[in-house]
Amino acid sequence: MSFLSEIERRRTFGIVSHPDAGKTTLTEKLLLFGGAIQEAGAVKSNKIKKGATSDFMEIERQRGISVATSVLAFEYNGIKINILDTPGHKDFAEDTFRTLTAVDSVIVVIDVAKGVEEQTEKLVKVCRMRNIPIIVFINKMDREGKDAFDLLDEIEQKLGLKVVPLSFPIGMGYDFKGIYNIWEKNINLFTGDSKRDIEETIKISDVSDPALNTIIGDTAAETLREELELVEGIYPDFNKEDYLNGDLQPVFFGSALNNFGVRELLDCFVSIAPEPRPKHSEERLVDPKEEKFTGFVFKIHANMDPNHRDRLAFIKIVSGEFKRNTPYLHVRHNKKLKFSSPNAFFAEKKEIVDISYPGDIVGLHDTGNFKIGDTLTEGEFLNYKGVPSFSPEHFRYINNADPLKSKQLYKGIDQLMDEGVAQLFTLDLNGRKVIGTVGALQYEVIQYRLEHEYGAKCSYENLNVHKACWIEPESVNHPEFVEFKRVKQRFLATDKHGQLVFFADSIFSLQMTEQKYPSIKFHLTSEF
Repeated sequence: MSFLSEIERRRTFGIVSHPDAGKTTLTEKLLLFGGAIQEAGAVKSNKIKKGATSDFMEIERQRGISVATSVLAFEYNGIKINILDTPGHKDFAEDTFRTLTAVDSVIVVIDVAKGVEEQTEKLVKVCRMRNIPIIVFINKMDREGKDAFDLLDEIEQKLGLKVVPLSFPIGMGYDFKGIYNIWEKNINLFTGDSKRDIEETIKISDVSDPALNTIIGDTAAETLREELELVEGIYPDFNKEDYLNGDLQPVFFGSALNNFGVRELLDCFVSIAPEPRPKHSEERLVDPKEEKFTGFVFKIHANMDPNHRDRLAFIKIVSGEFKRNTPYLHVRHNKKLKFSSPNAFFAEKKEIVDISYPGDIVGLHDTGNFKIGDTLTEGEFLNYKGVPSFSPEHFRYINNADPLKSKQLYKGIDQLMDEGVAQLFTLDLNGRKVIGTVGALQYEVIQYRLEHEYGAKCSYENLNVHKACWIEPESVNHPEFVEFKRVKQRFLATDKHGQLVFFADSIFSLQMTEQKYPSIKFHLTSEF
């Protein structure tokens, strides 16, 4: 196949939602249709032995939540699909924001009973800022929940989306009969039996056909006709251009756990979702069809394989072909590196690939060369932007609980911080280490992973800090900056990249400091 047709058959998307709406379960079912796994695992803890394929870290299996973004790839009808299943829990939101820099479109999962939740609002806002095309999947239709029209209104109001339903439920919860597929004009009946293969759909080209009454009963048929008439009256017709520009969002209904409505979603996704899109670098806009290879690191994961202590850098390929054993330029270090075993993923299973195309995600073994946001090219000096570090909201001193293991502890902290799990600051005054995270759950994950992956024990001490701000002085010798450093010495630290950080203990003290030193800029993200 030619280079161009390889690009055209790639679709790379992320699945985002509030925790427990069913992202990981939906991911599993998509893989099932792609023939990638024979039996899908649910995330429900303790119910069944098989865990979800995409939750491969021990801690994820214990808690029944996703902690790290996982990358999965499969083929469906000749289309190569790359899925990034992101963590929903807000304590891991930073991982999710970074992942959104590497996708071309997004599926947002919404729980029919809970409707739009706060984490969904935040994530959709990020997608809207970047104009990422969105498809909405309303999950758990086999449970009692909100009325379909109320839900669609809620999505329009809270998320600011313009929706168009491409399938519609027949009843819900106890009375759930099935789904009318508006996109393909057929009906899929719900049996409630997840063992049965639900490929059987009944073609109904005209809803006024009396055959509908015999299939789903008179009352359900009448209601469906009225509702579809309403849908046609209220919502715009689907237009692919508008969807690709981020101005129109198709909605599907279904139940991922019962494997229902997922095939409809996948078929439509394959035909409308965007192929790899151009991406902005600081220097210029890079088109995927360019012949020269470029790509960037959006995630680093330490210890994918507990037996080998390996670190993998995940690279999203933006343009050109990435070939095995070919030297590429690491732009930040300005040196050439070559990779003998680039991996393609299927949760924790990996295969070595000889050649990858734009849209693909490749894992490279890393001995500490990469940081999140690094760019690789064939020689051009390019820097992809938009992979920020956010100001943490929780701060704790980290102490070594086992003096004999200090080397393991520092190595472990170092690698976990490179991974972007949290941020490490060193106080200027006494050199004590402070860990800042976006969510409190991160501390448990760090403690757990230090002990189980590095054999080091740590303890924490609370530290009263409201925000960490990155400092940008007018000039290093500015008298105001010199005085600031002298007066605020107790509150100054450096981050991992050696940038100066100011710890403000309250909103009030931050405002006072900003007024007192007008020549200094205080930033809440590290990308300035």
